[in-house]
This record gives sequence, C-alpha cells and structure tokens, in this order.
Amino acid sequence: MQALTSTRRGRPPKVTAEDWEIAALDALADGGLAAVAIEPIAERLGASKGSFYWYFTNRDALIRAALRRWEQHHTEQIVQMLEQIPDPVQRLRQLVRGALLGTRGAAVALLLLADAADPRVEAVVHRVTARRLDVLTDCFIALGQDPERARHHALAGYCTYLGAAALRHGTPELAPGLDERYVETVLASLGAPPA
Repeated sequence: MQALTSTRRGRPPKVTAEDWEIAALDALADGGLAAVAIEPIAERLGASKGSFYWYFTNRDALIRAALRRWEQHHTEQIVQMLEQIPDPVQRLRQLVRGALLGTRGAAVALLLLADAADPRVEAVVHRVTARRLDVLTDCFIALGQDPERARHHALAGYCTYLGAAALRHGTPELAPGLDERYVETVLASLGAPPA
C-alpha cells in the first residue's frame, strides 16, 4: 500500500484502508475496473476523499491494494483452508460449494478477466486463474484421475464457475439457483463421487 506519510495531519479517519479495499472490490464486482472511482466509493463508505488520501496516493494505489486483497483473501486463504481438509472428496466438495454459492468473488473474477489487458490487472488475473486451476486439478488427481483428465475437469469446473457468474451479472433471472441441488449437479458432471 502506498501511503502519504508526509502530508498526514490530525487523527486517522474512522474508515480504514481495509474498508477502502473491500469497497473497491465491491465496486469492481458491480461494474469492473471502471467502477473503482474514489468519489462514489467514498460516498458508499460515508467517508471523505481526505480519508482516501490518508491511505492511498491515488486511484492506482487503491486498485493495486484491492487486487492484492482479492488474491490473498479470495484465493490464497481459501487454498490454505482447503489444505486442512484431508479427504479429497470433501476438499473438492467444499471448493465447488464455496465457489458456486459465493457470488461476489465470482463477479470480481469475471470482471477482472474482462479487464485482463490492463497492466494493473494482467499479472494478478493470470496468477489467480493459474493457481485456482492448479488447485482444482490437484483435487481431481487426488480422486484418482490421470493428470490430463484432471486438468480437463478443472477447466470445465472453472468455466462453469465463470459462466454462472456471467449469467448472474447479465441475466440474473436465467442464472442457476444458489442451492445444494445445483452444486450436486455440477459435482456429478465433473465426475466427483457422491457424498
């Protein structure tokens, strides 16, 4: 995080850098990179622009901090949690359930892919997508699939995740329901054993 330490005056604002990062991710989920704008986010937070400049030098610094948060909290922390589940069937089920029922993270992933040509976004999107595909592939390998088939199932699963996010974003009335039956259907289509 790039902070302006030389121009800070008075007490720190009540809105934290973390609040700004989370609000930036929410804006991103609603409208892509273009929606990450200081004034609307400040309004959403009930904060002043001065609060923003307490923590960030400019919009780019906020975008970079929000992307780091997305990578850390919406990928790496989830991977660490999954590594604590020894049973590969339960690990895969937890991963797919969390991905398909958690709509905000999927919206961010989808809209960041649309902005992947942006130099601020490109490397992060590539790392996160590769990491997620590797984790899914490893889940299928742990279930006994050969690496090639496991990779195909990982790609199919990730495309399902992004496709559901696209439907929720563009035509929510046609999107799959957020329920266990949908999760079970996806797991079955990917060759996962039943619970």
